[in-house]
Amino acid sequence: MTSRIASVTGRQLWDSRGRPTVEAEVVLESGAIGRAIAPAGASRGAHEAIDLRDGGAAFGGFGVNRAVAGIGSEIASAIAGMDARDQAAVDATLCDLDGTANKARLGANAIVAVSMAVLHAAAADAREPLWRYLAGDRKVRVPLPEIQIFGGGAHAGRRTDVQDFMVMCPKAGSFRRALEITDDVYRAAGKLMEAKGPLSGVADEGGWWPNFASNEDALDTLTKAIEASGHRAGEEVFISLDIAANELGDAGGYDLALDDGRLSGEEMAARIIDWAKRYPILSIEDPAGQDDWTTMAAVTAAIGERVQIIGDDVLVTNAERVARASEAAVCNAVLIKVNQVGTVTEAKAALDAAVARGWGAIVSARSGESEDVTIAHLATGWDAGQLKVGSFTRSERMAKWNEMLRIEEAMGADAEFAGFSAFAGSIGRVTA
Repeated sequence: MTSRIASVTGRQLWDSRGRPTVEAEVVLESGAIGRAIAPAGASRGAHEAIDLRDGGAAFGGFGVNRAVAGIGSEIASAIAGMDARDQAAVDATLCDLDGTANKARLGANAIVAVSMAVLHAAAADAREPLWRYLAGDRKVRVPLPEIQIFGGGAHAGRRTDVQDFMVMCPKAGSFRRALEITDDVYRAAGKLMEAKGPLSGVADEGGWWPNFASNEDALDTLTKAIEASGHRAGEEVFISLDIAANELGDAGGYDLALDDGRLSGEEMAARIIDWAKRYPILSIEDPAGQDDWTTMAAVTAAIGERVQIIGDDVLVTNAERVARASEAAVCNAVLIKVNQVGTVTEAKAALDAAVARGWGAIVSARSGESEDVTIAHLATGWDAGQLKVGSFTRSERMAKWNEMLRIEEAMGADAEFAGFSAFAGSIGRVTA
């Protein structure tokens, strides 16, 4: 009996938006089985890998019949007989088979589902949980969660310009306690908005979907919610923002509909730096557009010693872009989305490139998700230090948080919560 790949099957499933997505199932000669489901993003960078969609009228153009067909007609035969334990070789074969720089021919949705399914099959063959299979002999940390309270931007009809208003609890001491504190804040935020009147349901990732008068109104409300929950803002609970500035403009200017209209790159940097001075903000993602490295570098230079500045659209989980960004001092942390680059191996390379430069790393979900819990295992087994899943509601989000609780429990006395150690350089020391 061997760990060689015997068969690969693709199928259409459905994601959290009710859109078609791709699942891959890999069976090894040993009988071990691995399955994985491709996520999908709404806020997407121009430099990331591309999903293959059918277009046309059916399913609003989001059908995945071509992507599924490619698994059966090309991918299955190309990797049949390969050793599932050699993830790098499998992923290289997938990339060569596709033959494009952005996975456009076979589709990143097909390729990432197969890549992750192979990984799951290898772990099943080794009879180990995926996080332990990835960790090997290394001791790894339980990641610090980053959890959405308010959703805006492309995930919530642009009710706020900022895409995500989140919280982080680095002093919690355990993953379980971090979730308990977050639940307090989430409920307190709901009660505040109910009393005030701006509540309008939930956004794509499960956070409250509010009508705020301004972006600062949201920051004020979140700070008040932290205090109303019985926890101390800036001591126990910190704010994390995903500006998703790519959706607001570029180096030519940014449009903040809730505030005072169009801002230059310099003004955008000044606005974000001011927020970081006045609110208990510990982390900021994508404060500038994907190609506006000047503004991003200005924010990093001003507040990067005490605030994590994360590159998402600017880095797109690409090791080469991480290296370039490091030379330009553009940020100090990388967001890792496996489907953004297309394979497990390429995602790990981006994470390794960031860690080698002393950066923070955050393994992240997408706005279109499923019950797949792969990223909980990647964040742990790769010792990334941080995990971003979305909010504290909806089963596609809670499945991942709950899986982390199981992982932490399985670690027993060896469980070490990342806390402030998850951050680059002096950030943890300055804040703690």
